[in-house]
Amino acid sequence: MIKVLVVDDHALVRAGFRMILDAQDDMTVVGEAEDGELALRRCRELLPEVVLMDLHMPRSDGITATGAITSELPDVRVLALSTFDLDEYVVDALRAGASGFLPKDISPEELVEGVRVVHRGDSAVAPRLLTRLIGTFVRAAEPRRRAVPEQLAGLTDREREVLTLIARGRSNGEICESLGMAASTVKNHVTSLFAKTGVRDRAQAVIVAYETGLVSPGD
Repeated sequence: MIKVLVVDDHALVRAGFRMILDAQDDMTVVGEAEDGELALRRCRELLPEVVLMDLHMPRSDGITATGAITSELPDVRVLALSTFDLDEYVVDALRAGASGFLPKDISPEELVEGVRVVHRGDSAVAPRLLTRLIGTFVRAAEPRRRAVPEQLAGLTDREREVLTLIARGRSNGEICESLGMAASTVKNHVTSLFAKTGVRDRAQAVIVAYETGLVSPGD
């Protein structure tokens, strides 16, 4: 069973998510929290595997909580939720360690699939939505871009190619076709470049690609 913690400042929203998730054979809601500070405490107590994290909450917001949870409990996956599809806080949440982003008006089926995706270690942000988000909001990140090019210094030429394609929204299968490589080889390159750049998933890898200037908005 996938253990889920639901974090939202509205009790009705939490109840709705709980009903959807508890109806699944492979997951259970182990707890709820109405703000980020309580979410961290609940994570310490309940050790959920996935946290549904609302980004906009009073007192301690979802971004701060995401950073605290993923730093202290790296095995916990955070799936950020927002009312807005294109929201600068989404990028901040991904930088803080969230494994994905979903808008709150998604269908129950998409919510359930998102939980499963982040639980197995993948990003729950649709690649093209992710690149649109990054392309929109990383434009203002020039100071960080100058500060982090060293993240790419250890990459091989092939790993840079793979990272570029990830940032352009390509799946592993599409990367195989583009570069003429076996699936296992692409997976090895992805694992290696994640380790070298210090990222945990595709979402953070895309951010690194944009902020280091490897890929630019509109490429």
